[in-house]
Amino acid sequence: MKTDGGTDSNPADIVAEAEASNARPSLRPAWSDMSTRFAFWRKVEEAALAEKHAQPSLLSDFILGSQDGLVNVLGVILGVAVASRNLADPLTIILAGGLAATFAESISMGAVAYTSTIARRDHYAAEVEREKQEMVTLPDLEKQEVREILQRWGFEGSELDEMVQKITSKPKAWLEIMMAHELNLAPVDPAQARKSAILVGLAAIVGSLVPLVPFIVIGANILLGVAVSLVVSTIALFLIGWWKARTTIGHPGRSGAQMAFIGIASAIAGFGIAYLVSGGRGA
Repeated sequence: MKTDGGTDSNPADIVAEAEASNARPSLRPAWSDMSTRFAFWRKVEEAALAEKHAQPSLLSDFILGSQDGLVNVLGVILGVAVASRNLADPLTIILAGGLAATFAESISMGAVAYTSTIARRDHYAAEVEREKQEMVTLPDLEKQEVREILQRWGFEGSELDEMVQKITSKPKAWLEIMMAHELNLAPVDPAQARKSAILVGLAAIVGSLVPLVPFIVIGANILLGVAVSLVVSTIALFLIGWWKARTTIGHPGRSGAQMAFIGIASAIAGFGIAYLVSGGRGA
């Protein structure tokens, strides 16, 4: 068999070449495949970026637990230190009081986080039921509230009417926009109460140990322990405030200084009360 060029060709070679030609994608499918891959990469990248977003509930739980544990235990051990400095074994009393306050504080804070989260969840559920009922019994009033929300966002005229009609034709969208933008409420994950309780409790323990560690390391020199505990606690509070601003918004230095000032002022208040109660004998 001859080709157009006049040379002999093996039929098997011709079949193989045809199959290879069919196996090669054309230019358009190649671009389509590239576009699909690009969209997939963008989706993966966006998902990765979304994972980096701070979860406000976890952040607030950690700050609440660590700050509260640190400040409360610092106030307790400073007060115990000034009141027991002239006793035979003040360090044992300081550590006993500090550890007792640590675990009492962590359990209490965890319980408060749990019950408050449950209360928020129940409140949200009750408001959902109330809004559903009003959507049935008072639809015109609820539609007007949707209209007012959209007007705040800049919709007007026929566009506003169209948006109101579209939203109120979808009960789920209607309900969610009312919950979020009329009542300013957000749904609570059923597992959030347990997560908050655990995180707040553990953060309270970590925060409580910060002012205690200097006394454990330094030992019997109570005045030096007080000074180091104050310095370490101030640094820790500053870092908590700095990290909060870095994770959310604000000036890290200002936020850290504010956190440190409020925390140390609260702890020194406990120190002052113990000083007065002990008649200043610890001075």
